[in-house]
Amino acid sequence: MATLLPLALLFFALSPVFCRGSTIGVCYGRNADDLPTPDKVAQLVQLHNIKYVRIYDANIQVLKAFANTGVELMIGVANSDLLPFSQYQSNVDTWLKNNILPYYPATMITYITVGAEVTETTANVSAMLVPAMVNVLNALKKAGLHKRIKVSTTHSLGVMSRSFPPSAGAFNSKYAFFLKPLLEFLVENQSPFMVDIYPYYAYRDSASNVSLNYALFTSSQDVIDPNTGLVYTNMFDAQLDAIYFALMALNFKTLNIMVTETGWPSKGAAKETAATPDNAQTYNTNLIRHVINDTGTPAKPGEEIDVYLFSLFNENRKPGLESERNWGLFYPDQTSVYSLDWTGRGNVDVVTGANVTSSNGTWCVASSTASELDLQNALDWACGAGNVDCSAVQPSQPCYQPDTLVSHASYAFNSYYQMNGATDVACSFGGTGVKTTQDPSYDNCIFPTAG
Repeated sequence: MATLLPLALLFFALSPVFCRGSTIGVCYGRNADDLPTPDKVAQLVQLHNIKYVRIYDANIQVLKAFANTGVELMIGVANSDLLPFSQYQSNVDTWLKNNILPYYPATMITYITVGAEVTETTANVSAMLVPAMVNVLNALKKAGLHKRIKVSTTHSLGVMSRSFPPSAGAFNSKYAFFLKPLLEFLVENQSPFMVDIYPYYAYRDSASNVSLNYALFTSSQDVIDPNTGLVYTNMFDAQLDAIYFALMALNFKTLNIMVTETGWPSKGAAKETAATPDNAQTYNTNLIRHVINDTGTPAKPGEEIDVYLFSLFNENRKPGLESERNWGLFYPDQTSVYSLDWTGRGNVDVVTGANVTSSNGTWCVASSTASELDLQNALDWACGAGNVDCSAVQPSQPCYQPDTLVSHASYAFNSYYQMNGATDVACSFGGTGVKTTQDPSYDNCIFPTAG
């Protein structure tokens, strides 16, 4: 996480929002047989300046790939491991010794999720959850890492018995036997309550009660909580506040909430008419803006929210309806499913929610201060997985001279930038690209523009 600058201390005293700000991460699921290798995934993540990634296990190849990248990883313990993890401390000690310690801190592991959505599993593993978490924490304490790596677990909204109106949010009483000790564990160790929130499902399964615009952050109609008078303009806030109120009802008011999965599918079965690239782009773009701007929720205005988008790739081996295999931001060939502005500042049409594709007279060029290695990696990606036609920078072609890395990278960067909506993220290239309003074209070398 970013460190607090001394000049910000005064602001911190007034409002914790200035300390770090909300963050956006991505879930890297691997339930597919056509995904790029982990080292290529790590390059893709860096190229798009993604700083937070969640994986669902402690795969050694993935941990190695993210070493020395500066990307913070959330790793997972599968539900199938809860039994051995809860039974014997030695099992967890061995796991930590073999799967974590050899790669830390070169690989920045900041969270371990023990189990995932246990209330959704058919096997009765809920009783093993807290003992397994305690053993993981004990193993971290032995290694002196318990203050650097936080332990938690993820939940679906199925842990709730009631979520509307938000102020009436309540946990299902049948889960009280493990929820109370779990919440006490989280408070004692200053770990967040992790929840997966999907407005898409709320709309798909109850379209008569939930409008599509309300789910996509584009509604012009407000929903008012009759108990509090709080005004809701989107489903995401309403679901998040339902969790806040449920925690408050149990007197756990200080727990931070982290959204460990949310997103929108770009393709679905015949009855899943809302699963389209446009809707996925609209939801994720608006969500990022909502989070990055530290908007908070009606019940917690200005509250920092850390959110992980699901998912990095489409996963072709996932079971269920067609949408289950189409939550990805990228295709397996690493091209974007749709353009996405990661900065939260891009121009989005307020009527359609679509990204504005005009470049408005801007170009993207290579930074003169970037290292040659970073520039070469970004250039290779743009001319490869980025699908840029780089023939113009080949020998005897109009943009070959001057034969420099910065010049060739600038042409490739700008081509990708214009092809992908001229958004800030399309010019990031891991921090090696910069936008300019001066046309970089020269002689017979013309830098294209979309606007």
